[in-house]
Amino acid sequence: MPDPAPGDRPVRASDAEREAAVARLREASVEGRVTFEELLERTGDAYQARDRADLEALVADLPAQAAPARTPGGFVLGIFGGGDKRGRWRVPERITVLNVFGGSDLDLRGAVVTSPEVTITVVSVFGGSDVVVPAGADVAMTGGALFGGNDIEITHPTVPGSPAVTVRAFSLFGGTDVRDAERPRWRDRLRGGGADAPRPPGP
Repeated sequence: MPDPAPGDRPVRASDAEREAAVARLREASVEGRVTFEELLERTGDAYQARDRADLEALVADLPAQAAPARTPGGFVLGIFGGGDKRGRWRVPERITVLNVFGGSDLDLRGAVVTSPEVTITVVSVFGGSDVVVPAGADVAMTGGALFGGNDIEITHPTVPGSPAVTVRAFSLFGGTDVRDAERPRWRDRLRGGGADAPRPPGP
């Protein structure tokens, strides 16, 4: 079999081109074009890309120009009930959750992250929150609990360059749990029908 012509051979990607693709993906996250989960998946693929064509495929569905915007702050209440956030929602740079005899759960996997650093402050009295982040998220937990407990369970390695999420949990007779969870990869979801494709049971 003859060797491919020079113009037909794949061109190897450079580190600078990988970083440029990751920067565009971050901008797309701020714009609301990709979710937190998709950002982590595509960023991981970008750093592992060998050829330019692999990088181009990661940003092929994104426009070339960015229009950055951030959501500076937000507030969630769970008083004698819940104020859950899941699916597609905009995660502000700072968000405060107040639980009193109730709970508000936050699922960031399908959310749009508008800042490279997110701080979630959870104050719980006779209540608590579950915070779910995508597999590969850069997440840390601080705070304390009295007559309760705050737990973090992260089972996947951090994707380089991912937004940093800090959960500050203060609990009295309650607690906050932080964990990561996977869903089908973005390419598999696109093949299966996009965002509306069936997902496996469970988180």
